[in-house]
Amino acid sequence: MVIHSVNLETVCGITSTLPEHEVLEFAFAGKSNVGKSSLINALVNRKSYARTSSEPGKTQTINFYNVNDAFYYVDLPGYGFARVSQETQVKWGKMIERYLRTSKSLKAVFLLVDMRHDVSANDIQMYDWIISAGFQPVVIMTKADKLSKNEQAKMKAVIRKSLGIKGDGALIPFSAESKQGREELWALIDRMLVPEAEPEQGSNPTPEA
Repeated sequence: MVIHSVNLETVCGITSTLPEHEVLEFAFAGKSNVGKSSLINALVNRKSYARTSSEPGKTQTINFYNVNDAFYYVDLPGYGFARVSQETQVKWGKMIERYLRTSKSLKAVFLLVDMRHDVSANDIQMYDWIISAGFQPVVIMTKADKLSKNEQAKMKAVIRKSLGIKGDGALIPFSAESKQGREELWALIDRMLVPEAEPEQGSNPTPEA
């Protein structure tokens, strides 16, 4: 994927009206400090476009990044940040759920989990939310550079079992440092951007009497 332009176009808070787009949206969800901003920077091929921080809880809004005037990357607020009040966490949760259930342009949801650990209860809840909104999450396992290939394979099986991922549901190891997984994600998104072919009118044969 060749990135010609990227622009942080819209920032939505808890009470904001969500934008409506004619092009597709790809949303990224995950707990605080799991590496969403680093992933988006890698996908737009910029070093520090999306703001990264070692301090969890920085993303408190839904951020819409216009890429190539062709689609949007949507950075959702991180969840599970203990220093945020329970009331605020509930509001963030409702904001995320409202977006997942009402966006007419949302094509896919990528759920980020830390590959070094088994998933948390919050990760499982978010996975279930995404499923209930009608999407099959693509699970991105971050921090892959911290593990050997054998450790990656082991944790991939653990995370698949914990989330209850059936069949060949996508799990992609990713590293913001080594860029492992970036090409695979670009290829996946490229495929999703191709319009589904509609059957030509009259192409179905008429059954013989």
